[in-house]
Amino acid sequence: MDYADLRESVFEANRALVREGLVTLTWGNASGADRASGVFAIKPSGVDYEALRPEDIVVLSLETGKPVRGAMKPSSDAATHLHLYRHFASVLGVVHTHSPFATAWAQAGREIPCLGTTHADHFHGPVPVVRALTSAEIRGDYEANTGAAIVESFSARGLDPLARPAALVPGHGPFAWGATVRQAVDNAVALEAVARMAVWTRVIGGDAGPLDPVLLDRHFLRKHGPGATYGQPEGGAR
Repeated sequence: MDYADLRESVFEANRALVREGLVTLTWGNASGADRASGVFAIKPSGVDYEALRPEDIVVLSLETGKPVRGAMKPSSDAATHLHLYRHFASVLGVVHTHSPFATAWAQAGREIPCLGTTHADHFHGPVPVVRALTSAEIRGDYEANTGAAIVESFSARGLDPLARPAALVPGHGPFAWGATVRQAVDNAVALEAVARMAVWTRVIGGDAGPLDPVLLDRHFLRKHGPGATYGQPEGGAR
């Protein structure tokens, strides 16, 4: 199998990161999973986005983590993506960037507070920051341990990955994900936007605190879940 459709969708997702201004140089990657085929596809390591082609996208086994298609080395973050796919069953797309505002919150080791309804439309509460890795974890299987720290944080807090589709890794940067690779990109875009708004809200000052939980629920649940009312019915007017 050449996994052409999967590779094309992951290629488009990686190029979208450039169009959305979320990556500088080669700082970032997007991946997508096909659980029926038991694989995920990810950007190759260090390849300039302008030179990237669909056939360059590397396909790896979800079971072994080993490449099954593609001649290039996969992203150095592939093991982090793999860990998220293995433990977040609802996730089919993962994005990692070093977008400036979300990365600034990660470097500060601070969660992004939910200060307004724009944030609540995408994230059902603050964007969590996970624990720092230990020296042993950094010296060991660093990328896989990064994924493990994210999964550990969500498990300990009882968080639904699709309700909080992003996390900040201290001193490193943001990871976002979604039920599709396109949704993962959209969530990475939203993450950077709310990170920037939160910074400016703090700079301006005033009495801004966490959003009223009732308003938070109202905005999140009208766009997500079985009772969502946002958008058009499937097959409806475009």
